[in-house]
Amino acid sequence: MVASGMASRILAVVPARFASTRFPGKIIAPLFGKPLVLYAYQRALQASLVDEAVIATDDDHVVQALAPYGVPVIMTRTDHASGTDRIAEVAANTSAEIIVNIQGDEPLIDPGTIDAAIRPLLDAPDVVMATARHRIREFECISDPNVVKVVCDTQGHALYFSRSPIPFIRDTADREASANVYWQHIGLYVYRRSFLPRFAGMPQTPLEKLEKLEQLRVLENGYTIAVVDTEYEGTGVDVPEDLEKVQAIMASLKEEV
Repeated sequence: MVASGMASRILAVVPARFASTRFPGKIIAPLFGKPLVLYAYQRALQASLVDEAVIATDDDHVVQALAPYGVPVIMTRTDHASGTDRIAEVAANTSAEIIVNIQGDEPLIDPGTIDAAIRPLLDAPDVVMATARHRIREFECISDPNVVKVVCDTQGHALYFSRSPIPFIRDTADREASANVYWQHIGLYVYRRSFLPRFAGMPQTPLEKLEKLEQLRVLENGYTIAVVDTEYEGTGVDVPEDLEKVQAIMASLKEEV
């Protein structure tokens, strides 16, 4: 099923890129017998502020895997450099005012967190982008480059994202007292549709290239990213072992769909 003529105010887009270096075809890997990406789509629809959701892919394998479930799937170009570019292509063909980018490999994405990330754009017309963060409680995550950290100002706006531990605590005496200053960035993005073409059209920036973090392009170009706090920790599937972990979590929560 291919979606067309989308007219919702808030549209959730779940990018479903078939190719994956560490886990080829992971986006449709079976989870309780159903494609992985289907769970992210269904959870997006559980968010009270989301009017409509679609899956955006570049491969017929994804279309075929989702055909039995009757979900809206949009075919996009195959040459997109990032998920944001794929989202921007979808946004160009919708009248939705707000676009939510939900990672297709996060089957446990929290609908409440989706709503929380949308609200800054509803509350303030000058906010063009929002995301979420979760307080890091496991020490090993602080130095893990695969766990992206974020620091914010007193207004809840992102100052910087990094794969390194930020902030750096200089004085040893402050380290124990400052154990709760580290925050993990959750890969959930909300955009004002009018901003997406500008974002996608910006050349890659120096810090973005160094950190391999696309959101830094927004900050480097002088835009503000609102950041909301969440208890959702982010449970993505990057390798086959992650799929087994997610299945175990869902089984314990009786979350099979």
